[in-house]
Amino acid sequence: MLAIEPSVLAADFARLGEQAREAEAAGVEGLQIDVMDGRFVPNITFGPGVVRALRPLVSVTLDVHLMIVEPERYLEDFAAAGADRLMVHQEACRHPHRVLQSIRELGVEAAVAINPGTPLSVLEELLDLTDLIQVMTVNPGFGGQPFIRSQVEKIRHLRQMLDEQSRDIPIAVDGGIDTTTAPLVVAAGATVLVAGSSIYNTKASVADNVAALRASVKSAQGE
Repeated sequence: MLAIEPSVLAADFARLGEQAREAEAAGVEGLQIDVMDGRFVPNITFGPGVVRALRPLVSVTLDVHLMIVEPERYLEDFAAAGADRLMVHQEACRHPHRVLQSIRELGVEAAVAINPGTPLSVLEELLDLTDLIQVMTVNPGFGGQPFIRSQVEKIRHLRQMLDEQSRDIPIAVDGGIDTTTAPLVVAAGATVLVAGSSIYNTKASVADNVAALRASVKSAQGE
């Protein structure tokens, strides 16, 4: 089943709780909370307090995307704040295997993300500890960037790699996801769509944008 996780980075911060509830009412499966430290990526965003504030407002998965160096220092804080899944970047971890182990020991799902310039080979020794893999289709740091089309082939190769090993690990895609690019990544094997500015914008309601994103995929699949 296809899952949609709006990125709250694109939401109206003055109405963050309200916009989180709008997404849940629209039927999304989760919300992705992009945590940036100004070091691993050139931006600064949220801390555990935002997760703690959103947790009682929605029942959907809170997927915390840690775009930070030394993520192991903050795992307990985000888990205690109410995260359902903690995602780290392979590129930001000196010992990614240990970090993923630590996440699972906290009783939450462990996920790993890779940047556009990172090869799939870095994932091979991490699959036993990974509950979700996220392929970045933009370079992380800012919302609203254009989709990097070369990553579609990476998604396809990742799907093949997982299928060959009989691993049922969801593939999430984050960056430039809209009604044009969503069908491309789903056809390549993605099962989770992380969308920011195509969900939270002034062109239409959150509900209408979520519906349009789902419809684009179904239309491409001939449903």
